[in-house]
Amino acid sequence: MTTGTEFVEKVLRTIRRHAMLAGGETVLVGVSGGADSMALLHALRALQPRLGLTLHVLHVHHGLRAEADSEAAFVEDLGRRWDVPVTVERIHVVAEGGESLEAQARRQRYAAFVKGARALGASRVALGHTADDQAETVLMRLLEGAGPRGLAGIPPRRGRFIRPLIEIRRREIEAELEGAGLAWVEDPSNRDPKYLRNRIRHDVLPFLAAAYNPRITEALCRAGALARELVEDLEGLAAQELDRLARMEDGGLVLSRAALAALPAGVAEEVLRRALDRLDERRPLRAWAQRALGRLAGPGSPAPVRVGRVWLEVSGDYLRLSRGPAEPLAEAALPVPGSLPLPALGLRLETREFDRPDSYTLPSDPRIAVFDRAALPAPLSVRGRRAGDRFHPFGAPGEKRLKAFLIDAKIPRWRRDRLPLLLAGPEIAWVVGYRRAALAPITGATRRILEVRAIPLGEGGRAG
Repeated sequence: MTTGTEFVEKVLRTIRRHAMLAGGETVLVGVSGGADSMALLHALRALQPRLGLTLHVLHVHHGLRAEADSEAAFVEDLGRRWDVPVTVERIHVVAEGGESLEAQARRQRYAAFVKGARALGASRVALGHTADDQAETVLMRLLEGAGPRGLAGIPPRRGRFIRPLIEIRRREIEAELEGAGLAWVEDPSNRDPKYLRNRIRHDVLPFLAAAYNPRITEALCRAGALARELVEDLEGLAAQELDRLARMEDGGLVLSRAALAALPAGVAEEVLRRALDRLDERRPLRAWAQRALGRLAGPGSPAPVRVGRVWLEVSGDYLRLSRGPAEPLAEAALPVPGSLPLPALGLRLETREFDRPDSYTLPSDPRIAVFDRAALPAPLSVRGRRAGDRFHPFGAPGEKRLKAFLIDAKIPRWRRDRLPLLLAGPEIAWVVGYRRAALAPITGATRRILEVRAIPLGEGGRAG
């Protein structure tokens, strides 16, 4: 049995094996008052001088049980006796959106840890998950039919979250607390058989240990570690592919579906998982969302899908992930001469007028459009597209629906609503950056030219 100094050294070995702490960090410690979190704080206090740690306790008060107030008071009293600052964060948990009360509580609890860490400038949040928690999680996921990611169980370290007790058994923890004369609080819900984890903990694992393998907990932890190595390799490969394939565009991440389809299916789906992560959508994916990622990465024209707060939509060969549709471009007057910034698009439109000297060369740059100033209706303005817009492209025999033009030009649907349109009076004179209208062409009779340029914001001076 691991006790005293040996217990603390075992925690330190776990910390070093998984690079949880380098030394000198501010660590926010999640303490419920239960045995696991008490042992966690006990060990970190013992290691505090050696690692140069600054410790701060956060107790999340869910208010779901009658004992919640006394547990918060227990942790606050502990902080005073151990000279560790304690923050009690009260959260209001309401099951909604098909999410269970327990899942909602867990999500809000982690949000409270992130919020607390940011407020303190803590680079690490330490949680008290144990080897028994790991074994229970792996077995639960196996019974649910999870893949390698689910079977990987609880990561020892992910982002700012660390779990220094993840390789220590619960019986070792209780023996350490008893040996040190430390009390803890018991959560009665940990014995409620309505929860699957409790049935796994109190019925299934003891049965398996007695009937098949007395070291079943260690075996499940080992299986989880092997699955985790596989998942980490996959995540590393997917991160490289995402860097290679994705580009930021129109306020979202855009990837080529053909390039995704060229990857092994598992890698392609993991690339999309990593893309969700970059857009701060880190909640575990349900089975339907996992299937949706596979469809989006595959052939066909699947409908847009919302995963958490992120929209995924397909247009032609492109797949875009974003935090929702962009605000429509409001109409604004374009001065002549002058400039109109469009910060939401990262552009400004700039107008100049020229007399028609023989030295003026008509531009070929698609970011520049020129018109016969006298033939161009007034006033000039800029706006986004509207239902029913029509457009007569330069060189075309007649006008067509703007929507049809944009589809024919293979402009992704998410970009269509963000394209600035130059209007001369009521008519579309230029789909900016793509095609001018047949309106007011330059001819031999032109005496004055209006030039309109689309210039990226931050680009100094005038091009050309």
